Amino acid sequence: MTLRDARERRVRTGGVELCVAELGDPEQPTVVLVHGYPDSKEVWSEVAARLADRFHVVLYDVRGHGRSTAPRPLRGGFTLAKLTDDFLAVVDAVSPDRPVHLVGHDWGSVQAWEFVTVARTEGRIASFTSISGPSLDHFGHWIGARVKRPTPRRVGQLLGQGAKSWYVYLLHTPVLPELAWRGPLGKRWPKMLERVERVPGGDYPTGSLPSDAAHGAWLYRDNVRARLRRPRPDAYAHAPVQLITPQGDAFLSERLYDDLDRWVPQLTRRTLPARHWVPRTRPDQVAAWIEEFVTSVAGGRPAPAATGRHADRFAGQLVLVTGAGSGIGRATAFAFAEAGARVIAVDRDAEAAARTAELARLAGAAGAWSEPADVSDEQAMEKLAEKVHHEHGVLDVLVNNAGIGLSGSFFATTADDWRKVLDVNLWGVIHGCRLFGARMAERGQGGHIVNIASAAAYQPSRALPAYSTSKAAVLMLSECLRAELASQGIGVTAVCPGFVNTDITSTARFTGVDEAEQERRRQRSARLYGLRNYPPEKVATAVLDAVIGNKAVVPVTPEARAARLLSRVAPGLLRRIARVEPRL
Repeated sequence: MTLRDARERRVRTGGVELCVAELGDPEQPTVVLVHGYPDSKEVWSEVAARLADRFHVVLYDVRGHGRSTAPRPLRGGFTLAKLTDDFLAVVDAVSPDRPVHLVGHDWGSVQAWEFVTVARTEGRIASFTSISGPSLDHFGHWIGARVKRPTPRRVGQLLGQGAKSWYVYLLHTPVLPELAWRGPLGKRWPKMLERVERVPGGDYPTGSLPSDAAHGAWLYRDNVRARLRRPRPDAYAHAPVQLITPQGDAFLSERLYDDLDRWVPQLTRRTLPARHWVPRTRPDQVAAWIEEFVTSVAGGRPAPAATGRHADRFAGQLVLVTGAGSGIGRATAFAFAEAGARVIAVDRDAEAAARTAELARLAGAAGAWSEPADVSDEQAMEKLAEKVHHEHGVLDVLVNNAGIGLSGSFFATTADDWRKVLDVNLWGVIHGCRLFGARMAERGQGGHIVNIASAAAYQPSRALPAYSTSKAAVLMLSECLRAELASQGIGVTAVCPGFVNTDITSTARFTGVDEAEQERRRQRSARLYGLRNYPPEKVATAVLDAVIGNKAVVPVTPEARAARLLSRVAPGLLRRIARVEPRL
């Protein structure tokens, strides 16, 4: 469903006519999306399409924007009081009997803070999601507190936000903003968004941008100075609030929200490694958080809040883990779940993947799903990628973990043995990087790829020629991809565990021996790994730390770190160790 499928109506209020669009079933909870500056309602098109299956979604062009008419005269026509009148008129038209769930971005959020804190809207708003737009009242108190009690830290915060607000000063100048928007700035703005904010092109922004931006300058002139000088002392939210803060916002400091708990009794905080225009650059993530928050409020439950380690970094992010049915893959899925991520567990064993997803939900995942797939099957991986991107969006983190073990001398390893181990251990990683990494690059908002290699990648062994070769290739592939994707903000990490107590020992193959001898060697290897007893949870912790630190190569166990050091400072010694025939 797209905005082209929307039902439109005109709502008259205060001398203007507002263009209102509706998607979805009117019997479902109503979500009202309010756009910012210099946008029109089309900024929400991608988010609205994702919400329309679950909710009654309403978008409207703010007065003077898009297909809504502008007040005459413009001066004094954009006050917060008049914008509140508009909001109530829209709500009365689209949801007369039930409160609505409000979402605002940029100036849409600024005015929505007014809606959710004034007495005359009480009972009409069920919840509010704020994105990249503070309350002018809260902002005014924030400034006042730092002016009255200056400290080096507080002065630094004031100066930092003052620098980010450079455009506000320009918008207060007479005539110049209008001339700029109706002239060269209006023509160049779409390309500037693509280049600076990495906003995808296409049908946004619309052709009404120059007039929208010229009219919208009065949002600042009619409200900012007056409200910052005399902020309301009673600006308390009368509905639950979800705050989504892009960490790379060029216009707003995260410090603006330090005192928000004072004004909002029921507050859920989210952070997102993105820039300002997240309704266009991260619609999947924004829609998922809105859906989760609205559903929790409508169901009378407190909004879930991730409290696990690194929840501030991964909460709500979309993470896919291959080989997630057991071992390192399952532990990694759980670690991301505990951090509040949305987790997709992939494994060729459908039941094992489903069990991982079920446990991930219990561990705190914002959402968890399972998908059966054999990573060595190119067509199956292409179908998986298409389904994931259609149903969930673009990944934030990809963990290529699926792998198989193979032991035996080079001449005892058949061509078929080589194909099997390379198909899973190397081609499985290639398929994942190619299919999911390409979408990350197209989105232009960064991401991270983790490839599980092995200490065998840099520690030669006469007993593991095929396995070591496959993992060495994964290590080099990771290094090459890291170099290529760095300029696009996508990190790539090769994680190299050593002897970790997982099921890989019970499924490993041993070449050159009969089935009975293979089983004996599997049992012996499993017993030795069990005695070593290095848990996969520690590898999972290393994976999350590697993403946060954007590390290139991460040896995990002590023996992996020692082998990595020897490969650099004493490779000859490592080669001599490799000649030792293992006892199996």
